[in-house]
Amino acid sequence: MNYVILGNGIAGVTAAETIRQLDDPGQITLISDETFSPYCRPMISNLLEGAVDLSRLPVRSADFYEKNRITPILGTRAVSLDTDSQRVTTKDGQTHSYDRLLVATGADPRPIDAQGLDLDGVFFMRNIENVQQMINTLADVKHALVLGGGLVGFKAAYSLLRRNIAVTMLIGSGYPLSMQVDETAGQIIQQVLEKNGLTVRTGVFVTAFEGKKRLRTAHLSDGTRFDCDMCVIGKGVFPAHGFVPEKSIDTDAGIMVDDNMQTSVPGIYAAGDVAEHIDIARQQPWVNAIWPEAVAQGRVAGFNMAGYPVAYRGSLSRNVIRIFDTDLMTAGRVSPRDTDEACRFFSASDPARGTYRKLVFKEQILVGFVMINCIEQGGVLTSLIQGRTPVDIAEHNLLDPGFNVSRLMGRLTR
Repeated sequence: MNYVILGNGIAGVTAAETIRQLDDPGQITLISDETFSPYCRPMISNLLEGAVDLSRLPVRSADFYEKNRITPILGTRAVSLDTDSQRVTTKDGQTHSYDRLLVATGADPRPIDAQGLDLDGVFFMRNIENVQQMINTLADVKHALVLGGGLVGFKAAYSLLRRNIAVTMLIGSGYPLSMQVDETAGQIIQQVLEKNGLTVRTGVFVTAFEGKKRLRTAHLSDGTRFDCDMCVIGKGVFPAHGFVPEKSIDTDAGIMVDDNMQTSVPGIYAAGDVAEHIDIARQQPWVNAIWPEAVAQGRVAGFNMAGYPVAYRGSLSRNVIRIFDTDLMTAGRVSPRDTDEACRFFSASDPARGTYRKLVFKEQILVGFVMINCIEQGGVLTSLIQGRTPVDIAEHNLLDPGFNVSRLMGRLTR
């Protein structure tokens, strides 16, 4: 069997390892536009911060490809796919045939509509190369601009602040981390950021960058100008499947897959940030671009590609992050649409302790939560969402930080 894997991230790497464990004689070719060995992408912000060096990022040994008898083709990416002839063409003009194909190409940074994006000092933060380029310019940076209030934007801003660089964050929405938390939690987080020296401006965006060769000024949507030496664009990502023929393979935001991670074309699979499958909390197709789901999807894809049927149960968005001295944990649907009348909300806060907890239920099923500080019970709540376990108690009791979880487990509806 001839396997081709597009992508060198954790989804592709996990799939390759799984295939090798199940199919010893099979041929595995792994194609990636990056030239680095497999590494922990979530840690690139730690590299920017200076908390770790490059040696801490690899997640596999230097002999990973050799040990697993994988043929790596690095420094190029897929540009076209012919599903009839079962061939992939890469940017360097090479063509690769396959019996089974895995698309694990991840996601590309979402661009912005602004002039001057080619100026030195304007960066995206998606991979090691991006961060290394940023680090090489830090000696000349006094004031940085970060676009986007999501996780990428926050991590970039935090890392630069730790480098003693003045940082201003521009957020198009009304509060930070709007895709992960509700408005109340977002306002609390904004206060924490500002307390620790970060300037946050909401409802404004960049229309143009200016400078002779190096970035010096950003023009903003409110008509003002902002002097800066660096800009990090963290406006989210979109699944990298532009080379996939949509007439052959079903796509939406991501590549649509079934429970076996197989696409609408037999023999072609997708996993990781590029794949779209059922979201457990939403009960609808969704792309949850987080590390643990990429690992799980890669493993399931590897099993099925090697001929061992295994089902994927669905994904769940979840994050745990420390924001200076504040802990944040969130999972599932935190801010369902107002039109979803079936959802019920329960919340509690203690300003003196700096805590906020919110639970979202649909009928008796917990479908989401957000907690600021006092997050110890987050693992149990996450398990309730993943198991879609009906809760047969007064839901607001779960908001009590001192709630005895063992009482809950004994009273779950069977």
